[in-house]
Amino acid sequence: MIRVQNVYYMLTYAFQLLKQQGYKSVAAVDFPSAGDMMATILIKGIEKQIKRGLKKDYISKTEALTSLRGKIDISESVKKQTLQKRQMVCSYDDFSVNSYMNRIIKTTICVLLKANIRSEHRKSLRKLLVYFNDVEILEIHKINWNIRYDRNNQTYMMIISICRLVIKGLLQTQSDGKYKLMDFFDEDRMHRIYEKFILEYYKREFPEINARPMQIPWQLDNEERDSLLPIMQTDITLSQGEKILIIDAKCYSHSTALRYGVHKLHSANLYQIFTYVKNKEFELSNIPHEVSGMLLYAKTDDEISPDSEYNMSGNKIAVRTLNLDMDFSLIQEQLDKIAAAYFSVKKENPILATLK
Repeated sequence: MIRVQNVYYMLTYAFQLLKQQGYKSVAAVDFPSAGDMMATILIKGIEKQIKRGLKKDYISKTEALTSLRGKIDISESVKKQTLQKRQMVCSYDDFSVNSYMNRIIKTTICVLLKANIRSEHRKSLRKLLVYFNDVEILEIHKINWNIRYDRNNQTYMMIISICRLVIKGLLQTQSDGKYKLMDFFDEDRMHRIYEKFILEYYKREFPEINARPMQIPWQLDNEERDSLLPIMQTDITLSQGEKILIIDAKCYSHSTALRYGVHKLHSANLYQIFTYVKNKEFELSNIPHEVSGMLLYAKTDDEISPDSEYNMSGNKIAVRTLNLDMDFSLIQEQLDKIAAAYFSVKKENPILATLK
């Protein structure tokens, strides 16, 4: 189990913008559900964006007009017989608030209004809709989430990311056309948040450690590269000097597999981390190094929580469990102990104090 409050803290690391002053008050809220938490974050984000100003884009329009504007489409005007109404079909660019990102935001607000959230959140969302009167709603199943951000729209990045979590996590169409509140964070989405949280935690809390995802090349006997080989992309690679720790973060409903009444580690997970470690080990064979690996599971309701360490062909492979159903300061302690076990670290300013 993962406490809703801890999901907020995890999102705080995943989305760095949540550390800004305007969001700090959210950390003190006791969220009754994930839906209310997402609504609270989204309301704060939209309010801040409205103060900055909703972004406008040039929107291409084609319509019949009594006064000429832009380019005249003669063939379309003849086809639609607009001349009889003293109109011409014109194509023009309108500088409008009806931008794609604003349409995503309005669509998300409308989805949340149909969900089971607190009345005060529903009221706040309705107030925000006033600023989106000229914005059209999108078809939720056809939203394009591949948005390119730049200096002009980067303030939308966190809001759109939250919108995506809401849209992807909320929808289950019922016969009456309404939406039922599902578990906001299904296994796949929770896994991504968990992975991103751990990576950003080590980046933020331990600047003396280099924390990043990493591609590990296959160490082949021949020099030719085979395009059929899968890419080895680590979730988190921590490095300091000669020491490297490859972490594969796993957030599943079951951290072990039950076979014939006996709990076993997921073989695919163990094979994967072993492959990462051994290929990295061979890559660094000509220089001093110490490569270790870790499967870091989020604790589940299973009676067995993996906590073991193995020496495999000269490398340490650990399997640990991170308990997320406790006060966040204790979660920090668990992550800090991992860093201290593998690297020379000193943590001075816990981020939890800066969030409240």
